[in-house]
Amino acid sequence: MSVRTRFAPSPTGALHIGGARTAIFDWLFARHYGGKFILRIEDTDQTRSTEESIAEILDAMIWLGLDWDEGPFRQSERLSVYQSHVEKLLETGKAYRCYCTPEELEARRKKAQSQGKVYRYEGKCRNSFDRACPEPAEGLTTGLKSHLENSSFAVRLMTPEIGSIVVEDLIRGTITFDAKEIDDFIIQKTDGFPTYNFAVVIDDVTMNITHVIRGDDHIANTPKQILIYEALGYETPKFAHVSMILGSDKTKLSKRHGATSTVAYREMGYLPEALVNYLARLGWSYGDQEVFSKEELVEKFTLDNVGKSPAVFNPEKLLWLNGLYIRNKPAEEIAKLVIPFLEKKGFQVTLDERLIKIVESLRERAKTLVDFAEAADYFFIEEVKYEEGAKKKFLTPEALPIFETLIDKLSSLNDFTIPEMQRIFNEIIEERGLKLVKVAQPVRVALTGGTVSPGIFEVMDILGRDKVIERIKKAVSYISNN
Repeated sequence: MSVRTRFAPSPTGALHIGGARTAIFDWLFARHYGGKFILRIEDTDQTRSTEESIAEILDAMIWLGLDWDEGPFRQSERLSVYQSHVEKLLETGKAYRCYCTPEELEARRKKAQSQGKVYRYEGKCRNSFDRACPEPAEGLTTGLKSHLENSSFAVRLMTPEIGSIVVEDLIRGTITFDAKEIDDFIIQKTDGFPTYNFAVVIDDVTMNITHVIRGDDHIANTPKQILIYEALGYETPKFAHVSMILGSDKTKLSKRHGATSTVAYREMGYLPEALVNYLARLGWSYGDQEVFSKEELVEKFTLDNVGKSPAVFNPEKLLWLNGLYIRNKPAEEIAKLVIPFLEKKGFQVTLDERLIKIVESLRERAKTLVDFAEAADYFFIEEVKYEEGAKKKFLTPEALPIFETLIDKLSSLNDFTIPEMQRIFNEIIEERGLKLVKVAQPVRVALTGGTVSPGIFEVMDILGRDKVIERIKKAVSYISNN
């Protein structure tokens, strides 16, 4: 099967999670069938499109690993292509110039609303003069014709007044629209720019798109687009409309449910492969399998298992999945990824054996890269800040002799290794008749400021003997002065 899909975001903001899911479906479908994935920027809305948004969208696509084969094309650079198709429709009498002003249209719309009706263009300009040539139509004076030629106008498509428009959707099956519900809609605005529905069709035709996979909010656009295909004599692509993503309360996903921007998840410390895995599973399934490598997704993804019902975004499940990816990714790769988050906290960090050890020690508890940066504080700060409850419970006079003995034994230690540290702790435990926790917890608080950390010997190994002794001495000073 020959496949060419496209992702066509409007650059009016950052890439939304819903848009990212659509891009993933288009990308996977193309890759599964060995086809092409095209990226197109739909920037004909000159009032809302921004260069900043385009840059953010491209950045998000690259971060997600959704490489495109052609593009990114920009609609604003293809105006001559749209214009030639508008002229073709005018010449064949399938479209016409509309001289109704925005004020006139608004007045008619308000009148219809006051009568409880939905306004549809009544075709005032449909037969005002011959659409195929500039010669005056019967009853139209040459002076009025000249006036019209010098006036601004939009171009409308002539739509059928009877019949049905049928969409054979690859996900939803047959969808039928009544033709009389669609008025003669505008395909080119008075400023010469094409409308969304017209530009989309011309782009998809000229870029040879075979499958249009997009959100179900576009279903209402589809019959208009089919009419444009038919008016131009082009074959329609296959359509597949994916259900929207809902929040936990089953309403449209919005900021009140958490982050909706794709790049926000990068800033929150999520891995792109975890986000791709999670979004691919929102509305698509393959048995009970939850975790997929990108290669597995490409191999298994088809539209057959894409559901019709809206998918519910579950941030807890995404967080769990991200933690799983963090635990399974090589420590050196995680260390490289966590550096910017540590630098953001003001730490100077290099990718070295020490940082890799820190990652290895923290990865079982970390669910995001931000978690790493937060949990790794005590490995980089100069002054440990004791948690209130921890210092009250463990930095007590009873800990002084333990600390003093430990300082003495560590200072005389020739080989600062984990086996030697364990030996020293065992000696203290036996000498004082204590359990390990009675020694380890006060030391943990002295070294990290809290009661939760990786194994105490791992922490000591990463900090190094000098830093360990220095921090235990400060704990002794704290106890002595309080």
